[in-house]
Amino acid sequence: MVEVSRALMKGRSAAQQREAVIAGFPSVPPWFRKAFPYSKWGAGLNARITPAFFTWLVGPMQTVEATLSDGTVQKSGVHIERCRYLAESKCAGMCVNLCKAPVQTFFTEELGMPLTMKPNFEDFSCEMVFGLTPAPLQEDEVMQAACLKECATGVLDRPKCHKLL
Repeated sequence: MVEVSRALMKGRSAAQQREAVIAGFPSVPPWFRKAFPYSKWGAGLNARITPAFFTWLVGPMQTVEATLSDGTVQKSGVHIERCRYLAESKCAGMCVNLCKAPVQTFFTEELGMPLTMKPNFEDFSCEMVFGLTPAPLQEDEVMQAACLKECATGVLDRPKCHKLL
């Protein structure tokens, strides 16, 4: 998967990478959002079922309490102990452009379920918060990340990862 991701990145801008991944997600029919509108209950349900369906992809995870934008604390968070994709790629650009941004967009815009993902580039963990609307990508603090020192294509003398531009 990491090799496929590297090939997808080659010759594409960060925005084009994100668009390519989003284009691969299924289209959600309009009736779906009417039949399953956003609810805090739904956010909690998504958090509870995520470990059952995605542990194989990103590694061990558990449902945790999270604080939503209205101050509500509920069990709608998922803590990924060590994201397999991030740990294998060791690349902030891959994480943001090929996972975080497209997945947040799909859940928030297509499914109507706000989702914010918060990768930790130091320990390769990640927090997912269902029910929390993500900040616009250009305002997200993750866009200020430097290249990870272990990244195969990183440029370490820049303050910001060149793949996030």
